[in-house]
Amino acid sequence: MRDWDAQRLAAAAGAELAGAAPPAGASVQGPLRAAIDSRTVAEGDLFVGLRGQSTDGGAHAADALRAGAWGVLVAPAHAAAVAAIAAQDGLPGAVLAHEDPLASLQALANAWRRELGAAGAKVVGITGSTGKTSTKDILAALLGSQKRTVASPQNHNTEIGLPLTLLSVPPGTEAVVLEMAMRGAGQIAELTAIAEPDVGVIVNVGPVHLELLGSLEAIAAAKAELIAGMAPGSTVVVPAEDPLLAPHLRSELKAITFGERADVTLAQVMSDGGVLIRAHGRELRLQPSFGQAHNLRNLLAATAAALALGVEPGGPLHVRFSSLRGERLELADGVVLINDCYNANPMSMRAAIDDLAQTAPARRVAVLGDMLELGPDSARLHREVGLHAAEQGLDLLLTVGPLAAEMRAEFEGESYAVADAPAAAELLATLLEAGDTVLVKASRGVGLERVAEALGAAREG
Repeated sequence: MRDWDAQRLAAAAGAELAGAAPPAGASVQGPLRAAIDSRTVAEGDLFVGLRGQSTDGGAHAADALRAGAWGVLVAPAHAAAVAAIAAQDGLPGAVLAHEDPLASLQALANAWRRELGAAGAKVVGITGSTGKTSTKDILAALLGSQKRTVASPQNHNTEIGLPLTLLSVPPGTEAVVLEMAMRGAGQIAELTAIAEPDVGVIVNVGPVHLELLGSLEAIAAAKAELIAGMAPGSTVVVPAEDPLLAPHLRSELKAITFGERADVTLAQVMSDGGVLIRAHGRELRLQPSFGQAHNLRNLLAATAAALALGVEPGGPLHVRFSSLRGERLELADGVVLINDCYNANPMSMRAAIDDLAQTAPARRVAVLGDMLELGPDSARLHREVGLHAAEQGLDLLLTVGPLAAEMRAEFEGESYAVADAPAAAELLATLLEAGDTVLVKASRGVGLERVAEALGAAREG
């Protein structure tokens, strides 16, 4: 967005200038940091006043200008008043008006994405029922060794977060890795239209958001909006032999498969933790900083995407995963905490249980909470997780919430059920023994991060 003045920025956003433009020469230099909270505005930001459930951000636009914002983007109902205040108080800054500030923000992000693309940058969009954040983190590490790369921070994966990420990408970036979240039909299509990815990755399709979408076929169709929205000649990366996605593939897109009997497959895991990946007849040797089975599968998806961008992975690979996603913390008395409480669904629960069973040197303890939005099959899906925990030989199960309590029906070992996170933290403190490995996982709405925080504070204190 280098040297975009107020008029050009307004045109890109489909907005109108409602007040005096910034002084001559006050163009946007480099990327444009957009802020949606007036309390976090820094000098040079564009503040976007979005209407929320309890407040209208446009009402705080004048505060953003006082904080040094380059300009504000608000609904017409606020624009005239903000422009008047700016003129009265001598506040520099552009006032842009649009009937739908969010749509305007998205249009602006798309315009900047095209500018980046014209300069040679490539964009990757990643979605999936589980593992998309970890795949994003792995791909960013793979690309970062050879290309100037920017990836979505934390959970900037929505209709708001994705355009904010795009606008923050500096000129000269060669690869942009964007995570795309879905809560219902049409949302991946919306994100795809903004990002216009050159490579699209669907990590998997599983029973997530069943309550909203009703079936695995509907979930696959929602994820496949990424495929439908990609331009001819671009590349899609998908799991091999997935019957749910097969009907959505398009002949005018190049498809790369990963997994077993795929274009990109895991040939060998070596005793030193290194891996051998076969890709299109080539052998790639990597030394990843992780070894969990589910993340090795995510590595295959990321490798396929990297190859699509002309990057051939190899050698040491250190990945710093996003917070609350399988973080391991060594505590006092040899206790190891696996903090994986960002979110949960039946697929990710099984993967986390497998990791716990395979890596714990002593007692394997799981604190598992409700998995939300699973619809009428919720009780069965929770019981199946309990059965899987039993089959993997977990030693102790502590369930949190009324849905998770169903897990105990299929778990024959030592188990307890509590109503909420505070009760879980209190009981867990009395159950742990030296050398235990503890997995903490649930849907985000359960708030199990409080259990992890309490455990860490108690064991470190």
